[in-house]
Amino acid sequence: MKFYTLSAVLFLMANTFGQSIKKSVQQTPPQYVLHQMETHAFTIAANGKSASIYVDPSDWKGVVRAAKDLGDDVRKVTGESSQVFESIQSEKNSIVVGTIGKSQIIDKLIAAKKIDVSGIKGQWESFLIQTVDGQLVVAGSDKRGTIYGIYDISEKIGVSPWYFWADVPIKKVKELYIKHGTYIQNSPKVKYRGIFINDEEPSFAQWARGNYGGINSKMYATMFELLLRLKANYLWPAMWGKSFNEDDPLNPVVADEYGIVMGTSHHEPMMRSQKEYTDRKKEIGEWNFETNEKNISQFFYDGLERNKNFDNLITIGMRGEGDVAMGEGDDLKNINTLQNVIKKQRGIIQKVYNDPPENHPQVWAIFTEVQRYYDAGMTVPDDVILLFCDNNWGQIRRTYPEKEKNRIGGGGLYYHIDMNGGPWNDRWLNTTTIPKLQEQFNLAYQSGLDKLWIVNVGDLKPKELPIDFIMRFAWNPDGIPADKTWNYTVDWAKRIFGNEHAEEIADIVSKYTKYNLWRKPEVQVANIFSVVNNHESDRVLKLWREVTDKAEKLKSEIPSDAQDAYYQLVLYPAKASAGVAEIFLAADKNRLFAKQGRVSANDFYKRAQDLFEEDKKMSDYYNDTMSKGKWKNMMSDVHMGYTMWSMPKANQLPEMKEITPLAEPTMGVAIEGSELSWPNATDKAVLPVFDGLAKSSYYIDVFNRGLGKFEFVAKANKPWIKLSQSKGVVEKETRIQVDIDWNILADGTFDGVIEVSQGNNIVSVQLDAVKADQPKINEPYFGSLTGEFSIPSNKYNANIPGKNAKWIALSDLGRSEASMGIYPTNAPSATVETAPRLEYKVLLSEKGKAKVFLGILPVQDVNPTRGLRIAVALDNQTPQIIDARKGMVDEFKEYTPSNLANSKVLKPLPPLNRDCYLNGSGKERRSDIFDNMRWLDTALEVSEPGIHTLKIFMIDPEVVIDNIVINPNNRYPSYFGPVSNQYNAK
Repeated sequence: MKFYTLSAVLFLMANTFGQSIKKSVQQTPPQYVLHQMETHAFTIAANGKSASIYVDPSDWKGVVRAAKDLGDDVRKVTGESSQVFESIQSEKNSIVVGTIGKSQIIDKLIAAKKIDVSGIKGQWESFLIQTVDGQLVVAGSDKRGTIYGIYDISEKIGVSPWYFWADVPIKKVKELYIKHGTYIQNSPKVKYRGIFINDEEPSFAQWARGNYGGINSKMYATMFELLLRLKANYLWPAMWGKSFNEDDPLNPVVADEYGIVMGTSHHEPMMRSQKEYTDRKKEIGEWNFETNEKNISQFFYDGLERNKNFDNLITIGMRGEGDVAMGEGDDLKNINTLQNVIKKQRGIIQKVYNDPPENHPQVWAIFTEVQRYYDAGMTVPDDVILLFCDNNWGQIRRTYPEKEKNRIGGGGLYYHIDMNGGPWNDRWLNTTTIPKLQEQFNLAYQSGLDKLWIVNVGDLKPKELPIDFIMRFAWNPDGIPADKTWNYTVDWAKRIFGNEHAEEIADIVSKYTKYNLWRKPEVQVANIFSVVNNHESDRVLKLWREVTDKAEKLKSEIPSDAQDAYYQLVLYPAKASAGVAEIFLAADKNRLFAKQGRVSANDFYKRAQDLFEEDKKMSDYYNDTMSKGKWKNMMSDVHMGYTMWSMPKANQLPEMKEITPLAEPTMGVAIEGSELSWPNATDKAVLPVFDGLAKSSYYIDVFNRGLGKFEFVAKANKPWIKLSQSKGVVEKETRIQVDIDWNILADGTFDGVIEVSQGNNIVSVQLDAVKADQPKINEPYFGSLTGEFSIPSNKYNANIPGKNAKWIALSDLGRSEASMGIYPTNAPSATVETAPRLEYKVLLSEKGKAKVFLGILPVQDVNPTRGLRIAVALDNQTPQIIDARKGMVDEFKEYTPSNLANSKVLKPLPPLNRDCYLNGSGKERRSDIFDNMRWLDTALEVSEPGIHTLKIFMIDPEVVIDNIVINPNNRYPSYFGPVSNQYNAK
């Protein structure tokens, strides 16, 4: 029976424990802590007293230290510390902790057959918690197993792993008990689980210097503890001008004592930091193995010799100086050089340890150009972990190749939730949703990338939520399937803020991250969202304001001791993200309205300025006031005004314009679907066609171009045209909503004219309407009488499983409420005959070609031995197979401070044109990476107008469908495309 971390589930399951562990082995112990006495329960604290803790002084230093943390955690919760004794003798009613083979206390219990450790002995990082003869026993299979067991108790009594790093309050209680039974923690599914502190200037580094005098062992001790409390075990330390081993020689000592496995980043081999080389550059010579092998090899040797007595996972290989490709672009030559580098490094490992290198874990990062070398056939010894990577923006570049499945070293994943470099910076706030993390890491895990997960987390803050998820998911990915990501997020909120507002908080953090994925703050530029089509800009603004209002309103309901945690984990990221989004939305309206001559353009200019000032105030509060200034400088990243990937010198507003109003009040008219304005435009004013199926409604804006007020009159020439107002007084602007009385109209096409006038200033607006009988069908359907419509992928009429796989809804993944993905993710490729398929009923109003555009998540070329294929058909026609790799460019290039020449420049976008991103052209306009969407297109033959069945077949399992657009109308383009309407059967 498997048990998940979700507290509600665990509570219900708790009474099943205490049975024989041979019959029921738990992957994750349930909530075994009680606040009321129960028969045979062990008392940690009651009546002002607390149980003592005993630990063998010969046990690992990290175990002794963690035992002391537990003693203090009991104090934090109850007010009474559990006294810790370093002794091999223990008293009754005490807590005894120890490691099998390192603790005489534990070994005696095993010998006396008081505890059965057969389920954990010899395992990696496993532990047992058991009540025995009035004692509470925590026994670990190894050092970290024991430490994790200790911290498991700490978390369950109410001390969050984030108590320091996110100021999570500790709920006070007077009594603590452990439910009688035996609780087993099996080994983690992913062996090495850790984070990479990176891009740490200016925020993290300034904070550390201000609080600890630098990024030193005192600071790292807090990070080591966090990792262990999260049951993580691995760290790549900060490396921007930093040297973990030399800046503070105690750093590796403290890491080893805590029990953290240390490594170095993907481009820092043999336990040497880049700074260690740059500090010795004159002495060592150029970073070129071909011309300077002797000195570089000695540099490698000295680093490993220095760190050989610590617990290391050694990075091997070599990149060019400054984390760029080495050599002069000749891949074959670079491969030969790298083969020699790795051979030499393996020899150094043998020499330093006087032991075969396969006995000392190593990792080779297949990063950027190195993936080309791997694809070209470059190999490393079988015991080395192959560390595959994402594309720097959260899409993994490779699943585990089938040819490597029997590899001893296994495979791992290097993943970014922070990025400084190409394709663009993504540093400031959390922009990654839990559903996306689940989908990507599950894809990696199911393919076999399970030996090492290392996550670039930037400054660590404010990436607390994704770090928490990834570390917990890494322990048991099967424990949080795609349909349980919401449960995880609610549980996260419960663990931090309690039960009362957990669902509201989960909703806020889920939405602000989802909306950030539409366009991350650093990649916001003008003209992303359409102001004039599909009410897109207003709809986006409404959603952002709803999440902000909810976060602001909930603030008053949060207890005082949780206010700081609430600000940094919920309110600030939600409100600040919304603020940046609205700045660009306001700038878009300012630029358009200024072109149209609206006096209201100046209101949006001021709104953007006010939000800009509010952004600064919020960051200042985070740095200077929140948590009594504990996090000063931590929120210092520049996040607005990017024109290339690298961080600007200061936050900047987008370009806007103030207008000078005309001296007299003067009418202007603008209409939905056009950026022009009248009477100045020479083109006719024509509203989009009114669709009798969708019951379309469009607007006409009447606005002032001058000072003062004016009166206007609006009238239609047909009785079936309904106007929300026929006259009015305008100081800035007003909106006339135009509707059709469809009950008056028969089937057919109709036209009319609306005149809007201010005295002799008259603007005529033309319109057309189409009405037809609704189809006779017994199922819901999508469609349009005017051509364009969209279909959310999860709104299918039929979901037919295939031979080896099926389509499943991936809740909250992508732009809409769910995307459709394949289960299992490692299913074999299929033919059309054996494939799972989705069916959608669609009304197509014209005979001929129907353009079908599939919006898929931006999957990379994860398995180059085959395609990324999906098939589409209409009715019983032969399916057309589309390969998502067709035309796909690997944009993974060099964008580093030492290689600025390859930087892209992100310019204000030209007028929206859906062909630009649906057809993959106009690369500067659209990017499937920036948009988190790739569009695949095809054309299907429509034999006659009416209801048809659109069929979508899985061919390769990694393709995830978000949205479908039929017959896109490039006259009215927008970022999301048309709003979907599903019609009920009649």
